[in-house]
Amino acid sequence: MADQLAKGEEFEKKAEKKLNGWGLFGSKYEDAADLFDKAANSYKLAKSWDKAGSTYIKLASCYLKVESKHEAAQAYTDAANAYKKTSIKEAISCMEQAVNLFCDIGRLSMAARYLKEIAELYESEQNIELAIGYFEKAADFFQNEEVTTSANQCKQKVAQFAAQLEQYEKAIKIYEEIARHSLKSNLLKYGVKGHLLNAGLCQLCKGDIVAITKALEEYQDLDPTFSGTRECRLLADIASAIDEEDVTKFTDVVKEFDSMTPLDPWKTTLLLRVKEKLKAKEMEEDDLT
Repeated sequence: MADQLAKGEEFEKKAEKKLNGWGLFGSKYEDAADLFDKAANSYKLAKSWDKAGSTYIKLASCYLKVESKHEAAQAYTDAANAYKKTSIKEAISCMEQAVNLFCDIGRLSMAARYLKEIAELYESEQNIELAIGYFEKAADFFQNEEVTTSANQCKQKVAQFAAQLEQYEKAIKIYEEIARHSLKSNLLKYGVKGHLLNAGLCQLCKGDIVAITKALEEYQDLDPTFSGTRECRLLADIASAIDEEDVTKFTDVVKEFDSMTPLDPWKTTLLLRVKEKLKAKEMEEDDLT
């Protein structure tokens, strides 16, 4: 470890010397880049992540001096990967630099990939609002490049977080759009009932029984096979429990579904919100009587 650290420092010193010395413009930066690359690799082997990150940034600067934007973007992503171990803020900053460079040279699918990665880093930091923004950008880029599966993954993340933040209308629109799009593909058809279930759960959270009933009719028109699914029955039974203000019925319906198809934490959170509203309504009624 100490040996690699010393090697890294030696390579870095030589690189700085190249930059500060006299030499032909292009070759000076290319020679320094080669040395910075070796220094960064040594720092990585020494697990000195901050030094590796800062050295990759110097490497990116050398590449930019000789207009090698693709190599500079790659150096910024290497810097980001090193910084991920010590500073998410620095990692995001480097990835943003990489995204800008990939956009400059028309590598939009690479830009999309790193926008998604930035979103995931914000998600890991529980910064949901910024995560939403970057997942939306990534989805747009993937869509433009016709990488539909990745675009849909990002859109689903946006919908998931929007619902968490009680932006139900936004989530509903995304899930319905993905369901409509998935029906056109034999590969994606099997996932439609899941997207419609998610949209329906968001409808339930809004608590408008007329809107819920209307949405269920639309979903069955959109996909005639949906009416025969357990997902559709769950939504219809919950809507009925809400209409009847029956908490026990609601609990039984959810318990039965969960015993066959375990509910993930996101669905459980939304269903608990629906249940709380229903309990509050039931207590209101009791107070009035």
